[in-house]
Amino acid sequence: MNKIVLLISGLMLMAMTSCKEEAEKPKVIYDSSKKALVVAQVDTTQIEIADLPILISGTNYLIHPIGDVRVFKGSKGYNSGSSAGVSYTISNYSEFEITGYLRNFKFQQIDSDSITPLTDKRVLIQSATCVIPSFDRNKQVMIYALADMDTNKDGKLDDNDIKSLYISTVSGDKFTKLSAEYEELIDWKFIETKNRIYFRTIEDTNKNGEFDKDDVVHYNYADLGTEEWKVTSYNPV
Repeated sequence: MNKIVLLISGLMLMAMTSCKEEAEKPKVIYDSSKKALVVAQVDTTQIEIADLPILISGTNYLIHPIGDVRVFKGSKGYNSGSSAGVSYTISNYSEFEITGYLRNFKFQQIDSDSITPLTDKRVLIQSATCVIPSFDRNKQVMIYALADMDTNKDGKLDDNDIKSLYISTVSGDKFTKLSAEYEELIDWKFIETKNRIYFRTIEDTNKNGEFDKDDVVHYNYADLGTEEWKVTSYNPV
């Protein structure tokens, strides 16, 4: 009986140690010489598919989310968009926002058959939100939270990499990065009366690979009234 108890205790200790090591895995790994951008390798085992198109209310463009088929090992469940443990649903849509783990978007004007991609970069888009200013509905933009580089150098893009803030027109043009390199996006907000996207990022100033209370929070806004969406820093504290 004591041997069984010892065996169970040992297994629990190993599991706890494994979980701790996984939790403590750095989100950023720096080169010894200087910081370097790392491009994630393409996973050739993944099967790329598109969800059915989305038309966001008030816009003139269909958005086609692009992602990977998801396989759930040991699953026998069936539901809409899935069969035999394989899910063909890659995104979720609520009012003005598309979420998921997406590789790209493709845009199609409603009176055209032409479809154009958002980017040719390797990215992992976690959310895309349409912003439509009421005072000028022609200034519609899309705001993206995504990973664009393999910051922990594990050879893949996932939610363990730094999240960045991007913007484009509602047609997918002018895909532009707003946040600084190696700064983790905390959150963002559109203030309509100022016509600005306000956002916060955190910088790993002590270079320990984690974002914690000892690091510096940066406050910025992007002015949607400027042609190039100029980013300006400000100091509220």
